[in-house]
Amino acid sequence: MDSEHVASRGNVPTPVPEDSAVVVDARGSVMVWSAGATQLLGYEPEEIVGRHATDLLAADLPASARRHIADGRQWATEVALRHREGGRVVVRLRGVPLVDAARRRLWLVTGAALTNPAGPSDPNAAAMWGRTLAQLPLPVAVYDLDARLVAANEVMTRVMGRTEEEMRGLTLWEIEPSWPFDEYDRLQREVLRTGEMIFHEQHGQAPGETREHAWSMFLSPLKDEDGTVHGLSATVFDTTEQYWARQRLAVLNDASLRIGSTLDVTRTAEELAEVAVTGFADFVTVDLLESVAQGEEPRSVPPGESVMVRRAAQRSVLEGCPESVVASGGTSLYPADSLPVLTLVSGRGTRHRSDDPALRAWVESSPARAETVGKYMIHSVMMVPLRARGVTLGMVHFLRHRTPESFGEDDLVLAEEIVARAAVSVDNARRYTRERRTALALQRSLLPERPPALTAVEVAYRYLPAGSGADVGGDWLDVIQLSGARVALVVGDVVGHGIQASATMGRLRTAVRTLADVDLAPDELLTQLDDLVIRLDREEGPEARGRAEETSGEVGATCLYAVYDPASRRCTLARAGHPPPALVTADGTVRFLDLPAGPPLGLGGLPYESTEVELGEGSLLALYTDGLVEAADRDIGVGLELLRQALSSPADTLEETCDQVLSTALTSRPADDIVLLLARTSALDPGQMRTWYLPRDPAAVAGARKVAGEQVAAWGLDETAFATELIVSELVTNAIRYGEAPIRLRLIRDSTLICEVSDGSSTAPHLRRARIFDEGGRGLLLVAQVAERWGSRQTPTGKTIWAEQPLPA
Repeated sequence: MDSEHVASRGNVPTPVPEDSAVVVDARGSVMVWSAGATQLLGYEPEEIVGRHATDLLAADLPASARRHIADGRQWATEVALRHREGGRVVVRLRGVPLVDAARRRLWLVTGAALTNPAGPSDPNAAAMWGRTLAQLPLPVAVYDLDARLVAANEVMTRVMGRTEEEMRGLTLWEIEPSWPFDEYDRLQREVLRTGEMIFHEQHGQAPGETREHAWSMFLSPLKDEDGTVHGLSATVFDTTEQYWARQRLAVLNDASLRIGSTLDVTRTAEELAEVAVTGFADFVTVDLLESVAQGEEPRSVPPGESVMVRRAAQRSVLEGCPESVVASGGTSLYPADSLPVLTLVSGRGTRHRSDDPALRAWVESSPARAETVGKYMIHSVMMVPLRARGVTLGMVHFLRHRTPESFGEDDLVLAEEIVARAAVSVDNARRYTRERRTALALQRSLLPERPPALTAVEVAYRYLPAGSGADVGGDWLDVIQLSGARVALVVGDVVGHGIQASATMGRLRTAVRTLADVDLAPDELLTQLDDLVIRLDREEGPEARGRAEETSGEVGATCLYAVYDPASRRCTLARAGHPPPALVTADGTVRFLDLPAGPPLGLGGLPYESTEVELGEGSLLALYTDGLVEAADRDIGVGLELLRQALSSPADTLEETCDQVLSTALTSRPADDIVLLLARTSALDPGQMRTWYLPRDPAAVAGARKVAGEQVAAWGLDETAFATELIVSELVTNAIRYGEAPIRLRLIRDSTLICEVSDGSSTAPHLRRARIFDEGGRGLLLVAQVAERWGSRQTPTGKTIWAEQPLPA
């Protein structure tokens, strides 16, 4: 055994006898007890041999020792033992595994050799030990029981900014009566009171330093052989680099969580600036290329050309960003061959100090910039291009003026990393915004610009795109003026979102207008529209090629089509999978019309049915898409009830009623597009319309021509008399010659002068050019030449041929 061993009575180290040895068998019983063991613990061999070794333990063995014993490996550790007189002895022991003749494991337990913690005893070695502590490149200080400084090495005096003589005999609070030295003083007294070491971390500026550091401090008690505390030592480690490394990692983690939370370019730029200022910069600006700020596709930055940028975001540790020379949303010009342009062209981030000639030239190119740099003492700058997918989007400037340290290489790596992450989010937001703007512009261009001026129907409508992150949908509405002063009201909703849905909506709206010009009944129109959607689905589905007879189901729509006739005050409606319209009568009663639902457009094979209702004077018809009544946080029944409440007391005007409906029915941000169409109906004034029933007799033509001429004269439309008589003569002649009874002539004075001739035959006439020697075939050609518009429509009992003339100025 080595000549020097240590034990401790309580916590005080004392020498261990050289001949201290114990042998323990595999069962844990003591087999051999030496004289040195007796001297150490006071037990005689006859008292111990045969007893279990654990009876001597004052505390459990450390976990590492237990693992080594279980594995049969040598171990060395501190062990707390019971003295015969009742005391507690802490001994550093070593256990060596042995094997007896029967190959059973034994343990030889002896004292483990230690170095003297109090330092070397040799005078020369002690002198070297003292110089080592004095010249240790770490701040070290020793304090007495009153927490007053006894000694400090050279590094500690430099950190404190005072000599050892100036500090000796003073407490930390007396040396530096400011935060955080009050906390240090409290921790020192805690160590002196408890005798336990304390580890403490602090970031701040020491009195003798010009910049902030991160410090890790070990405050350890100084004890004598009896365990009495006589003072404490303070050892300080400069962990500034580790601190900044942790800060950079925290900034990077913060950036991954905060940047890109929305699909908004400006908000994403603001999030980038906020993260950088919170983490490691004092002032940050985010400039986007003007083309990017305007939503256009970015182009590469050519060398030698000036670059126009727009300030998307800026943040500062100072309130209001007083360092900025460009307001948020403002534009500035990067001159050709300036430092920002060179950085943009290179595509790599750069860092500069205030004495950098290139940076100085950039600063001095603007008097306002030069004044700001001097006023706020900006001393370190990083410029990092905002690039994503190989395309430059803008530039991010990082500046320091309050932080004394200049940006380092690690800071530049961090800046490039968070800017790269932000650039992807900015580019995603830019692409989304561009697509959404395009889809919205397409959709709005296909919607009516303003409500048409109608005699018997007053309309107002609202289109509200989705306010969430979803793309715009394919909701649409239309108001179509039909023949005979009738009006068609249309509301539809295409499946899906985005440009494709808007394009499909535009095609369906055009198809509805075309079919409406043919004057199809609502159910027939929806049937034709259903065939069109099926054809579009076959042509445009994701696997359209080679699948001519199958549908994908990805192109679909719902639609509600209504035709109101002010002459009869009857409205014919049909719907294809669309919510039912609401009808508000003149007394304020609200009911949802019970229409046959009909399948959504695009399913095919199922019929559509029309329903006819009579509308009283002043009735209000409300057509809408499902986004108005459906929401994720409520049942559709709740939405319909809110709509009913909003319509039960309509405002004075339809425009105000539209706003009232939206404010009442929308309890949260809509997740889908919304279309609302309100139509207040009225009947034609009896004085605006005259009807005559004619016999099927060629002689009746002259009488019809005469009464028509007299009626237009009575209306003060003498200028149209000749053309009206000609139109009446030709249409009545055709009805008598080719049609069936009953024959009816009707004149309507609306925004135009309308002449209608109805008969009981469903055979529709067609326009043709008569040859030179033909006796007939010129009637409809004359009508087409005289009238502004003409056409025919099927009725339940036959057909109606109509012609319109403009009213005289």
